[in-house]
Amino acid sequence: MAKMAPRQARIRRHMRVRKKVTGIAERPRLAVFRSLNHIYAQVIDDQTGRALVSACSLEKELRGEAGKKTEKAKKVGTLLAQRALASGINTVVFDRGGFIYHGRVKALAEAAREGGLQF
Repeated sequence: MAKMAPRQARIRRHMRVRKKVTGIAERPRLAVFRSLNHIYAQVIDDQTGRALVSACSLEKELRGEAGKKTEKAKKVGTLLAQRALASGINTVVFDRGGFIYHGRVKALAEAAREGGLQF
């Protein structure tokens, strides 16, 4: 059997997780995507198929700041938590997107928890 490409392996892991993790209006899904240089997070209601809140490291508030990628992920997590709480979202289901819960993904999740989100 040939070795699977890393992207294909991540997509397979993500599909395996998504079988069980769905976001509803009372408890939407916090989806994370990590690219090589940036990190993106969205709070999604899967019943309506809409993103309720989003934040990423490319936004104006975070773009010019220096620091490591993990530090930027923490800032994205706190920004997302502020926006979610402002729109009335307290609890979410965490979807790591097939990425390992480590490094930037973990930093974003912990910062969102410290910001007031429950998951």
